[in-house]
Amino acid sequence: MLYTDENYKNCRIAILGAGNIGLSLAEGFLQSQKILPDNLCLTRRRTHLLSHMKDSGVHVLKDNANAVEMSDIIIISVEPQQINGVLRDIYPVIDRERHTIISLVTGVTIRQIGQIAGEDVDIVRAMPNIAISVGESMTCIAGNGNNDKALHYAQGLFDIVGLTLVINEDEMIAATAIGACGVAFFLRAIRAASQGGIEIGLQSEHALTIATQAARGATALLLSSKSHPEQEIDKVTTPKGCTIAGLNLMEYEGFSSAMIKGISLSAEKAALLYKADKV
Repeated sequence: MLYTDENYKNCRIAILGAGNIGLSLAEGFLQSQKILPDNLCLTRRRTHLLSHMKDSGVHVLKDNANAVEMSDIIIISVEPQQINGVLRDIYPVIDRERHTIISLVTGVTIRQIGQIAGEDVDIVRAMPNIAISVGESMTCIAGNGNNDKALHYAQGLFDIVGLTLVINEDEMIAATAIGACGVAFFLRAIRAASQGGIEIGLQSEHALTIATQAARGATALLLSSKSHPEQEIDKVTTPKGCTIAGLNLMEYEGFSSAMIKGISLSAEKAALLYKADKV
């Protein structure tokens, strides 16, 4: 298949479990204007929380099986311990020739999904982050090898709402800790920078604006140049200067080691969220 905007505009998508990430994904799709509201179906137990999406022309349902019957792409975005029940609910209506399952569920492998949904179903595992709602997600995806076209289609779909990287499935937990949990880590770093600005005399709103744009600029530098962070740091650190003094104190206080330890712990927790013995 030739992947074009028109392919995605005509694609019917069900997002099963429109909580924080599922809803953010739907909002990102709509903001891009590359997915039509009428081709998007969301499910949630408390459908009243999705009333604003219904007003936008999106289909809102409680029944997962009905949503699957209306769709070509099935995106599952529920808590790890809910996925088995969801898969059993939709199993009778999965069309192996038509449907592709994309799982956003942390810690659940493609093999484990296939044990319930069917080994012959095209399954893609994906991990976006909350910035998907504004088209700036870092989404990592992996496939089951049954159909490379399904993986390529999923990549194009998530490219609509950010940057997508195809990785090996055994890297998904690590990708979750950095790409998904990492948003919170970087937000906390921005908050800390703004608090530092207030400490030295800036108004709070000015401090946050400056810190946010500084972080955005740092990110843009790396994405544009493809360089290593230290290369860019070297450009702003001069002998006996104020920047290197601040950096050295942060390192002395454990800035980098705290970030590394936090990412490692998040990965450990993510690997334990799903209990395989409940399959």
